[in-house]
Parts: sequence; C-alpha cells; structure tokens
Amino acid sequence: MREALLIIDMQRGFTDPASSLCIKGAAATVPACAAAAEKARERNVPVFWVIRSYRADGTDVEKTRAAAWEAGGRPLSPGAPEEISAGFPDGLAPAEEDFIIVKPRFSAFFATPLDLYLRRLGVTDVVLAGTTTPNCIRCTCYDALSLDYGVTVLSDCCSSNTDEIQRANLEDMERIGAGIITLSAWQPE
Repeated sequence: MREALLIIDMQRGFTDPASSLCIKGAAATVPACAAAAEKARERNVPVFWVIRSYRADGTDVEKTRAAAWEAGGRPLSPGAPEEISAGFPDGLAPAEEDFIIVKPRFSAFFATPLDLYLRRLGVTDVVLAGTTTPNCIRCTCYDALSLDYGVTVLSDCCSSNTDEIQRANLEDMERIGAGIITLSAWQPE
C-alpha cells in the first residue's frame, strides 16, 4: 500500500468569513491540515493541494455557486481581495515538493491529472482532508473508490457548515467503504 494525502480547497475563499463561499468550520481545521501535511512529508507520503481558481469573468463558476460568487466579490478569482482570494490561509501552505492540482468542479479527479499522477507514483490509497465534507471531500471519496483507490477521511481535518452535516456525511462515506479516522490515529504508509 502507498498513500497520498489530498488537501482539498483549504484556501482563503473558503476559510475566511469575509467570503460568500466560506465554510463555517473550515478555518478551525487549518492547524490540523497543516499537521497532516507535515506528518505526511515526514513519512515521504506525497501531498497534493487540490484547489479552486475561477476566471475573473466567472465563465468557469458552477451554476449552483454563480450568484453567491458574483454577489460576494468574486472570491477565488484574479483580483479578489486577499481575504477571499485563492491563496492559502496563514499557517497553511504547500512545500516545494508538494503537488498542486486545480480542479474545475467538486471532485479532485474530475477533469484533472490527479489519477495519472497517483498511478505514476504507485499510490494505491488516498487520505482526504479539507473542505467541504459534503461536497468536495465526498465527491472525491466516491470517485476515488470508483477508481479502486482505498480511501481514508481524516475527520478532524475536514469541515462542513454544521456539525449535523459533518456527521451525516462522514457516516455515509464510512458506509460505502471509506475509513473514517482522526489525524492522531493516522499512521502514514
């Protein structure tokens, strides 16, 4: 077994309360995501930062997000103020050896080279962290399972807008075959 850590959408546009796309629980997970990245690097587990970056004209924003994106100052796009930008929040940043993947939709696998990179690295299992649990984490989990990767979700490194949403989505992913553990229980391989 060879793992890779995928840290999804941990950007200012999703973590800062000034953003119309902010996920309420995301900022609280910044230290845990930073610790997960460090733990992975110490064990030579590749770290992938899977991010969003919208065009300034909004032609690539999902229909379900377009109104909030436009009304909220166009977060995660060029020219957005720093607090709602595509940049990383304080205390969280990729290292030189890490990978950065820009995804156009919720799943880290959809229309990205992620699967190619993972297979070339001999990765058989992915470990998921980031935001938001019911959307990007869950879609990535389902796609990873469909591609025959083992999946582990670090429950304290993920976030949702409410505790109930978080709990329900973690339980659903566990029921379909994902392992749900805490960062302290994760022993990178």
